[in-house]
Amino acid sequence: MREKLSNYFSFVFEDELIDEIVQVGTYKKLRENELLVDLGDKMVGVPLLLEGAIKIVREDKKGDEILLYFLERGDTCASSFSSALSHRKCGIRAIAEKDSEIIFLPIAKLDEWLVKYKSWRNFVIDSFNIRLNEMMETIDTLAFMKMDERLYKYLMDRAQIMRETALTTTHQDIAYDLHTSRVVISRLLKQLENEGKIKLHRNKIEILEF
Repeated sequence: MREKLSNYFSFVFEDELIDEIVQVGTYKKLRENELLVDLGDKMVGVPLLLEGAIKIVREDKKGDEILLYFLERGDTCASSFSSALSHRKCGIRAIAEKDSEIIFLPIAKLDEWLVKYKSWRNFVIDSFNIRLNEMMETIDTLAFMKMDERLYKYLMDRAQIMRETALTTTHQDIAYDLHTSRVVISRLLKQLENEGKIKLHRNKIEILEF
């Protein structure tokens, strides 16, 4: 675990902080589509993503989901962090988009590290800023983009997060993420294919303009 931490975080955290994370953190592997945290969960730790990608979604009163943002290697979940510090139940659902590796950091250390390590304080502030900007981008997308533009942006963002130009997914899964119907997604995907931006395969979408 220390090697993975050092590979990515040696230029982010002090060696002393990395040593503490190794001592108190809980290492966990997630399979693709495995649930990390769910709505209403009591947060006993905060995830630090070492490898993979995590999808963060919200759910409305009807049970419909909407995608908020993705986490990638080196990220933590600001929403989980906030819930942990305030001892509130989790307000998001986090699902592994691909096989992933995380370290759960205990709540008891979060406040202590904010005072003890400047690198940790900067990391947390940066994480909140990044997630806030992504949330604002999500709002702008919903308010100002047409569905075909939202769909193409979603595909490009996901390809970047997954570090793959061929996305394994279904039309229904995309519809869930974008809070629309499968019929609409299927029509718009075909439109994007006709425009030469993507190539459709069975349960896979290849991004041609990346």
